[in-house]
Amino acid sequence: MIHHLSIAAHNPEHVAGVIAEIMGGTVVPFPPNPGSFFALQMDEHGSGVEVHPAGLELQPANEVGAGFAKGEPHGFSAVHFALSVATDGDKVAEIAAREGWRCYTCNRGPFHVIEVWLENETMVEVLPPEYASEYLAFTRPDQVRAAMAAAAANRDHARQRH
Repeated sequence: MIHHLSIAAHNPEHVAGVIAEIMGGTVVPFPPNPGSFFALQMDEHGSGVEVHPAGLELQPANEVGAGFAKGEPHGFSAVHFALSVATDGDKVAEIAAREGWRCYTCNRGPFHVIEVWLENETMVEVLPPEYASEYLAFTRPDQVRAAMAAAAANRDHARQRH
């Protein structure tokens, strides 16, 4: 289980506040790195998203832990995450529209997500309850193994034809 993760934003406090709103949680400052904020879902798992200033890099330090270093913002990246929330999909879309952020309801095949593009750069796949149920049904170990085996067989079959 992933309990928390870190992302970067141009306005960390605002983005953390919006994430907390979507989660139905709260936002607090992140003392180890001034200017960073922690959106907490306030659930039994300690789920949260640290939001740091754009360009921040984590760098290895020593046995005390990683250090923070300021770099240049990069814009789009491969970083994204799926976030199950109690908030309904219409409310998620309303919040994204209010912020002026791209928001799309997407069919990933075995499950749906709502892509919310934080500051129109970082994607979070929001899973309201009905989408979270689809996701959890698909990601059961037996389902994932079967889907991956089928995908590998299809890939091998396609290679043999070429």
